[in-house]
Amino acid sequence: MRARHYSRRTEKSYVAWIRRYVLFHGKRHPAEMGAGELTQYLSSLAVDGNVAASTQNQALSALLFLYREVLRQDLPWLDDVVRAKRPVRLPVVLTRDEVGAVIRQLRGTPRLMAILMYGSGLRLLECARLRVKDVDFGRHQIVVRAGKGDKDRITTLPTVVRAELSRHLETVKQQHDRDLRQGAGWVELPWARETGQRRRHHLHESVVQRAVKDAVRQTGIAKRATCHTLRHSFATHLLEDDRDIRTVQELLGHRDVSTTMIYTHVLNRGPAGVRSPADSMDL
Repeated sequence: MRARHYSRRTEKSYVAWIRRYVLFHGKRHPAEMGAGELTQYLSSLAVDGNVAASTQNQALSALLFLYREVLRQDLPWLDDVVRAKRPVRLPVVLTRDEVGAVIRQLRGTPRLMAILMYGSGLRLLECARLRVKDVDFGRHQIVVRAGKGDKDRITTLPTVVRAELSRHLETVKQQHDRDLRQGAGWVELPWARETGQRRRHHLHESVVQRAVKDAVRQTGIAKRATCHTLRHSFATHLLEDDRDIRTVQELLGHRDVSTTMIYTHVLNRGPAGVRSPADSMDL
């Protein structure tokens, strides 16, 4: 998996699914099992575990990787697997006023990250893993390295955050200089060799998740808004401003424009932009 540059999260997830699969079949070696046992396990996830379709697909991907890439065994098409139902869900989107209210409740680094997630359309981990060299103040842009699908992309840097971000970078530089004077100053880099050194890590994503959750609750917004909701709101508000959907697709890093099209269903103009006949009545 590391030779193929799979993310650390994917690596941990695949190993966990393979372990569950082995335990499900009484610790039998996977080489002794095949399509029948795989079908039984995946069907059990849907029928007994009541998992989501995405969860079942992740388990399938992990086990196919095990058989094809590790054990070098070809499996037939799994026609008999009971598939988990994939419900159609629209993304939760905040209005511009709601976004502003949430951000005003935040302080410190979580506030800065929330502005970037909304203003640049970043995923939470993309925001947490930003490096100094990826922020280009002169071009007003951010380079997202190794995003979802291990793809790089360029997105916009909000003007409103420039001063606050500059102060944050100066604070981080001073911290780094202190670390160097004390004989430290190492940081963790993607796929770097393990050295056993104690190194600084980016702010843990759970800190930002809790801060945003608390901010949403304090504002009294009756929506299940999360950090990812800020990214949804970024896309929706751009489309409301009549930005080209292909441009929005590139800013979000979507492989297919059909993924971006979901935001056209939550625009602030009602379904498909139709005006309700009730709006023309004096009720």
